[in-house]
Formats: sequence, structure tokens, C-alpha cells
Amino acid sequence: MTIEAKDTNDLSALIADVLPKSSGLYWGGEWHSPDGAQKLTTVNPSTGEALAEVLVAGAAEVDAAVAAAKAAAAAWAAVPPLERGRRLRLAAARIRENALDLALLDSANCGNPVSAMIADAEIAAFQLEYFAGLVLELKGETIPTGNGSLNYTKREPLGVVARIFPFNHPFMFAAGKIAAPLAAGNAVVVKPPEQAPLSTIRLMELLSDLFPPGVLNCLVGGRETGAALASHPDVAAIALIGSVPAGKAVLHAAADSLKHTLLELGGKNAMIIYPDADFEKAVNGAVRGMNFTWCGQSCGSTSRLFVHESLYDRFVAAVAARTQAVHRPGIATDRRTTMGALASQIQYDKTLRYVQAGLEEGATLVCGGKHPIDPILVKGFFVEPTIFADVKPSMTIAREEIFGPVLSIFRWGDEGDLFAAVNGLEFGLTGSIWTRDLTRAHRAAARLEAGYIWINDCSAHIPGAPFGGYKQSGIGREESKEELFEFTRIKNINVALSE
Repeated sequence: MTIEAKDTNDLSALIADVLPKSSGLYWGGEWHSPDGAQKLTTVNPSTGEALAEVLVAGAAEVDAAVAAAKAAAAAWAAVPPLERGRRLRLAAARIRENALDLALLDSANCGNPVSAMIADAEIAAFQLEYFAGLVLELKGETIPTGNGSLNYTKREPLGVVARIFPFNHPFMFAAGKIAAPLAAGNAVVVKPPEQAPLSTIRLMELLSDLFPPGVLNCLVGGRETGAALASHPDVAAIALIGSVPAGKAVLHAAADSLKHTLLELGGKNAMIIYPDADFEKAVNGAVRGMNFTWCGQSCGSTSRLFVHESLYDRFVAAVAARTQAVHRPGIATDRRTTMGALASQIQYDKTLRYVQAGLEEGATLVCGGKHPIDPILVKGFFVEPTIFADVKPSMTIAREEIFGPVLSIFRWGDEGDLFAAVNGLEFGLTGSIWTRDLTRAHRAAARLEAGYIWINDCSAHIPGAPFGGYKQSGIGREESKEELFEFTRIKNINVALSE
């Protein structure tokens, strides 16, 4: 493989070898280059340099891709479930064969470290295999009627499913999120992030021969492309991973056709440290839970750290020291890098505005908060890992999702006040609780208003465990059998068995 064959840590010279050869618009089993299509230049966040030029889908391209998917959906639904599963497994194998090249492409395009992107490719392959193994669970039930009739249900695919995903894990989402709808017998149109579309385009190139024409389609574009998919009358379901405003926009666009929606949205997630917590493990958990590797660009990041007053000062100092020791910004395509770049100039500017807001509102800057001084990083979208202490629940950095490497630390003493602050936002995606007292842990988990909670752990996603949020952090569940069912509808059939 390309990366393995190169005995070096700096892989930037190999980027040209792994770039996709195609345009970015793929439907009906073919690549398209429509006359007059707008072009988008995508950049390397580590250097600010242009990587490639791709085509952007307009309304006509959305119509064409959806039409191709609709034409292919019925035939794909009729493919025996085990055959659908077999093709998903072939897709997983092909991803593993190309995992290192895909990791390099993603790190160059979204700014995440290449070492982490290798893990993303494996997760995507696993998700394809996981849902391939669930195809025989698409079964119905018999219902006792008491009147001599036979009543039963069956699950059917919805038809055309559109999936829109963000820039923080482009390939993992592109490959992993086609698994459930394809397993259920749907045709899929994916819209990769405009900031980092290249790995999704490459995925289409790799899988083009595994699925019938029209079953798998790709449209690069921005908000207009997403809105056109969400409002299209022939799209039966739309699934989004993104911000709360993006989720609300999708819901509005989907309302006229009453299409099914699956939304995994933002988070302002809390980690709670009780006085009896294992100190060293909790410190490591606080640093790991913030996902500094991805510059905090993770909806599940525990960006609000609530530390009991008996541990507070010592804990803040330990978290800062651990963070600075482990996470130093670097060029994403260097295998030694443990913290990459923000995905775009927009994300970079937004993060620094939040840092300024924290300073102006009286939080204490413990470390970070600026661009690194390393001259190699001068043109990239880098921000040092940033920690604020003495944060109050009313502050902007305490209430809004930053999606950047900014950790806010709160002091607490009264448990009632603690949960009022923890649950006082409209977010409710994940949470983390650290204590040696099992009874306290279960009671705290019951009080925490979030859909996915860790006790003495963080960040880990458990295969088969439903992932999703409370409140404005989303609708529906993923990464489990529930995600498979999201892309089906139930039909009830009643058979009168009269003599």
C-alpha cells in the first residue's frame, strides 16, 4: 500500500497519489460533469493550500441523482437479504485493503491526524459488517387476533434515503452510514461535507462495481444541495449528522413531504467528577473525552467539565499538564501528530471568537487560546488546546457548542446546583460520570439528561449500543439495530381465515 511502502513519518508527498480521479457527482453508476456546474476548491487545513477541484450539485443534479436512486430502489429491495449482506462485506474488505490511503486522503482534507484516520477506516468497515449481519433481523411479528384471522407485520425499505454528514469524520461517516439503509434494501444518495469531500468521492470509486447502478450515489455541495435533498418529494428519508441549526433546517425542508428524519445533532456534553473518583483515571478521561485529537470537533466531546470543589485546583492543574504533554498541534499527514488542524478558516475564526468571549466574560485562561508559534504551522488552521477554569453556567463558552479545542471547567459543591447547571441547556447528547460509588453513579446517570452516558469512561462507542441524543441533540438512534429499523416501514396484513 502507498503509505506502508514509504519509510517516513511525513506523508505529505504522497497526497497526490491518493486523490480521487473523479468529479464529485456520481449517480446511476456513472460520473457526471454537467455543463455549467459550479466548481469547489477544497483545501488542506494543515497548510491552507488547495488540494483538488470538485463539481457542486445544483437542483438539476439533485433531481437526476434522486431519479436514478428511485429507479434502482425496487430492484435492490428485491435482492435477497443475505446477498445484500454479502455485498456489504465485500465493501468492508475493500475499505480495509485501501485503509491507509484513505486515512492519508482524509487527514489531508479534514485536518485530523492520519494515525486517527486509520482507526476511522476500520470503524467504517466494521459498521458495514455489523449491518450486513443484521439483514435477517428485518422481520415482522404475528399478532393474536382472537377472531380466527391471521394478522402479521412485515418490514419494508423506504425507497430513497439521503444521508448528509459533517467534516469531522468524513470517511467514517461516508462508508459507515450507508450500511444500515443499504442493508434494509434502500437506495442511497450521500452528500459529503463541502469542506472535506474527497474521501467520499474515493469511496464511490472503490465501491462502484459492488452495487447495481443507482443504488449508491454521491452529490458534493453545500447548504443548497442539502436543502434540495431534504425537500425532494422522491426522497423518502433524510438522515443528518450536524449542528442543531442544520437539523432544524432539514426538519423544515422535510416537512412538506412529511419524510422520515434521523438527526444526530450537536452536544455540549458534561463530565462530572465526584470527590471519590480515581484521580489519575479521571484526569486522563477528562483529556480524552475532550477529543483534542480532532481539535474538539466531535459532537460527543465532553467540553463541560464539572469538578468537585475538594479536587478542583489540583484537578485543573493536572488536566492542563496532561493536555499539553499529549496534544501538540502538528501537520495532519505526519504520523507523529497527535492533534491536527481545524477543518476550515471558518472553524478557526469561530474558535478564536469563543476564546475572546471567554476572556471578556471573566473565565480564567489556563492554557492555549492562540495559534501555535511553530513556523511550520503558520498557514494552517491550528489552535492550541485551550482550557478555561472558573467558568460560570451563564457564560457563552458554557452554553454554546464551540466545536473547537476549548474545554470549560466548572467548580461544584452542591449536587442539586450541579444538575441544574448540567441539565440547563437544550443539548443532551452524551455525558460522563466519575465515581467509585456504584449507587451514586447509577443515581447520577438517572438524573443526567443525555442519550448516551459513560460511567468511569468516555468517548468509547459500544457496537450495538444505540447512540443518539435528548432534547435538541437529535431524533432517533444510530450504531445499533435501531438504526437499521429507522430505514424501514411496518406494514400490517390481516388475513380473514373464514371457512
